Amino acid sequence: MSGDLGCLYGVGLGPGDPELVTVKAARLLGAADVIAYHSARHGRSIARSVALPYLRGDQVEEALIYPVTTETTDHPGGYQGALDDFYADCAVRLAAHLDAGRDVVVLCEGDPLFYGSYMHMHKRLAHRYPTEVVPGVTSVSGAAAVLGRPLVERDETLTVLPGTLPADVLAERLAAADSAAVLKLGRTFEKVRTAFAEAGRLDDAWYVERATTGKQRIEPLADVDPASVPYFSLALLPSPLTPLTAETTGDHRQEASRDPLTARADTTPLLAEAGNGRRGEVVVVGLGPAGRPWLTPEAQDALASADTLVGYGPYLDRVPPNPRQRRHPTDNRAEAERAAHALELAVAGSRVAVVSSGDPGVFAMASAVLEVASEPRFADVDVRVLPGLTAAQAVASRAGAPLGHDFCVLSLSDLLKPWEVVADRITAAARADLVLAIYNPASRSRTWQVAAMRDLLLEHRSPHTPVVIGRDVGGPRESVRVVELAGLDPAEIDMRCLLIVGSSTTRLTERGGRPVVYTPRRYPS
Repeated sequence: MSGDLGCLYGVGLGPGDPELVTVKAARLLGAADVIAYHSARHGRSIARSVALPYLRGDQVEEALIYPVTTETTDHPGGYQGALDDFYADCAVRLAAHLDAGRDVVVLCEGDPLFYGSYMHMHKRLAHRYPTEVVPGVTSVSGAAAVLGRPLVERDETLTVLPGTLPADVLAERLAAADSAAVLKLGRTFEKVRTAFAEAGRLDDAWYVERATTGKQRIEPLADVDPASVPYFSLALLPSPLTPLTAETTGDHRQEASRDPLTARADTTPLLAEAGNGRRGEVVVVGLGPAGRPWLTPEAQDALASADTLVGYGPYLDRVPPNPRQRRHPTDNRAEAERAAHALELAVAGSRVAVVSSGDPGVFAMASAVLEVASEPRFADVDVRVLPGLTAAQAVASRAGAPLGHDFCVLSLSDLLKPWEVVADRITAAARADLVLAIYNPASRSRTWQVAAMRDLLLEHRSPHTPVVIGRDVGGPRESVRVVELAGLDPAEIDMRCLLIVGSSTTRLTERGGRPVVYTPRRYPS
């Protein structure tokens, strides 16, 4: 708004389906003081019928009725003179509302500035009043959508032509075009079709009438009866890079009569094709410690592209369900079986994502998949591993920078290796003065290893060595605490925890009222 003046809005309504009206357009339609729309002398307005679901019912309506459409006129300035006077009169009518502080929405099918009737009001009023143009889906976009053919691909160009051009000009431009749309058919149809024929493009062209509405009609341009063509139709020459086949188009005439709210494509042939002759693959995807914010874009792409997901049930639950995808949850201890199942699905042509918490290469599924994939029967299956943010990195970031110097990563679990090996490695790391990131510290069946680890470390570390206890980092019950090594209580540790034990150089400070742990980059000489 500027002062007490109303605002002029040119609102595009799209090609005809009221559900293709944009959210912004719908809001303005309901809020405006005045609704203006053009129509022929019969008074019926396609634009108003599209906007009707969004109107309040008590708004002022300004019907801008053309004095002529295709007929002759005795106006001294001829046809164009009659229209110029009409537009000037319409502008005066709308200006009266704007001067009184009333907001005016001018309805326009398609896009207001793409062969739109609104532009005549815009040229006469936009320099005098606050003005906003709300774009809409064009008839060209709507026609391509219902035809199901790309307009342009790669470096192709799209040529948009009015059917009112001379036939020889149309033919010349159509012959040189990659893709083309010819608007304003109606009485120009026979000339337009002749131009397509002269350009050698008639067999590739389509006729689309009242796209996206319940009255839409789609036919090969060569088959259309000229007597049946209304003004709101166009001729479309789609991208030649997507060749037309019976399988890709189906019977458009039958399809156009179906209810768009109930019509559903039969995807069974596509699903069958997906597993027939297509080369499958297995992608082992690291989900990070918790939630989408910890997921890399590369991992997101792999999850979105997969048609089958395999993984430990709670980890699969972290991937939003998609009815297109099949999901195969398994027990956490069935790693080899899970890997073999994923590879067998890939052999059958599936694109499989095996999900893993954190990074799949750190105590997770990548090694299991690659081990099974080394069997001769899976020699032709592509296997990729996509990294994820590790639990050690996540906990370290919450505490500060405890992994700032050399560190090692150990699992306290003795399910897959003897405890003697675990103990030897703890002792070796302690003697080497490495920071330790401890995975799998405890479970319901393993309750003594944390105490044993603490006692082994105390043989080589100060009892005041800081220990970071991170639980459910990134999750809803996240907690991060710092304790001294001597005070580490095994009763507080479970499978949801990861421990970071500092080295002799690791420091504990306080910033902003919270503990901060870091290990300097330089080691004392």
